[in-house]
Amino acid sequence: MSGHSRWSQIKRKKGKADVQRGKLFSKILREITVAAKNGGGDPKANMRLKAATEMAKEANMPQENIKRAIQKGTGELPGESYEEITYEGYAPGGVAVLIHVLTDNRNRTGPEIRHVFEKQGGNLGSAGTVAWMFERKGLIQVDAEKIGEDDLLAKALDAGATDMRRAEKAFEITTAPAEMDPVRDALQRAGVPVLEARVTFVPKSTVRVQSKDAANVLRLIEALEELDDVQSVYANYDIPDEVLEAIAAA
Repeated sequence: MSGHSRWSQIKRKKGKADVQRGKLFSKILREITVAAKNGGGDPKANMRLKAATEMAKEANMPQENIKRAIQKGTGELPGESYEEITYEGYAPGGVAVLIHVLTDNRNRTGPEIRHVFEKQGGNLGSAGTVAWMFERKGLIQVDAEKIGEDDLLAKALDAGATDMRRAEKAFEITTAPAEMDPVRDALQRAGVPVLEARVTFVPKSTVRVQSKDAANVLRLIEALEELDDVQSVYANYDIPDEVLEAIAAA
């Protein structure tokens, strides 16, 4: 397990949101606008837009805000023009980090990201440095304390999943990106306790992080996520649950 999803769950449980509500809305609206620009304004025919609008609804975003963001993307309303950029680098302990950015000014964004890496003891690399370590997949997390492994495996494979593994207190089910929604829906209909489902970048392998580096890795990830232009941060760290809990309680 990369640990990233587990860390997010711990923070939510303890009331520590990844970003303030207004900043979260801004990131989602930016994603909706770019998705609509690239694939059209119909969520039924645009998987990326569908995922973004579902994220907006989960965040209790007003429908009118979603509609305006789509219209900005399709050109029905004036709006900013965003460039998609991926940055790559290493966190302390040799952890690979992949950063997805939507920016209207790359001359601002690049230096901001470099500063965070340098301040937090990481290294910003060039294109291709770590991207090969990740695969784009659908990822569904299931509460491992509420369902047996054999039962879940049978249901997941029947629903069209490609793989499943135990990750601390959760099972991680992977799918092809386009199959994530159908598999999640099938599992929920079967009564499976789904914790989270999204299309993401999954590391091909993970790096076990020692306790002395764990807090530094998490500080770097969170500092990157706080930047306005950063949409998503992916990392291949493997930090035990007890270490994550201890850091959250500190």
